[in-house]
Amino acid sequence: MKVVATTRKAQGTSASRRLRHDNKVPGVLYGGNAAPTAIEVDHNPLFHSLRKEKFHASILDMELDGRNEQVLLRDFQMHPYRPLVMHVDFQRISADKPVHVRVPLHFVGQENSPAVKQSAAIIGHVLQEVDIACLPKDLPEFIDIDLSGLTAQDTIKVRDLKMPAGVKPVLKGKENPVVVSVTILGAPVEEEPTAAAAAPAAEVPATAQKAPPAPAAAPAEKKGGDKEKKK
Repeated sequence: MKVVATTRKAQGTSASRRLRHDNKVPGVLYGGNAAPTAIEVDHNPLFHSLRKEKFHASILDMELDGRNEQVLLRDFQMHPYRPLVMHVDFQRISADKPVHVRVPLHFVGQENSPAVKQSAAIIGHVLQEVDIACLPKDLPEFIDIDLSGLTAQDTIKVRDLKMPAGVKPVLKGKENPVVVSVTILGAPVEEEPTAAAAAPAAEVPATAQKAPPAPAAAPAEKKGGDKEKKK
């Protein structure tokens, strides 16, 4: 993909505001053996390029004042509520030096996995992209993760991913983040009312239970009174 830019001489808040008014985006090109260069880019082509996944994880050809350079998109800022690119940063790259990039993950085969078809599990995509390091020629646009063999007992972590040749994940120490998680649904709904019905019966307090019938003391006293009359 190609980016056309020109050197930006006027700098500062006022100059950037005038650029945006002229439908251009202020930016910076840095890296390599050259000093950082203030640049400007036409807004609309850049805005539409930013909507493409490939633009964020590919080696870009930049034409700067008629010279060609290979660059990576490093950062950009959008207006808080308007579809307007406020600023953009690019980094020069060298063919013989590794680059550190975040690339998107593509998940395939999930609907055919045993975890879904046999266990009715919920598959969670914990990460949508991963940090990698590689030479520019080996940089992938994305990394595919095949979930067709995923079972209910599986969890996929970054170190489990099959990286393309020449590509390795960027991790610190023993760090190994979860990429894909599997959650099994709870017990069937029809079993819940049975357990729920049993619980209230056990919780009924003794004071709420029906009182036993009163002892028949009154009739006994009556009989005693009859005997005294006969005497």
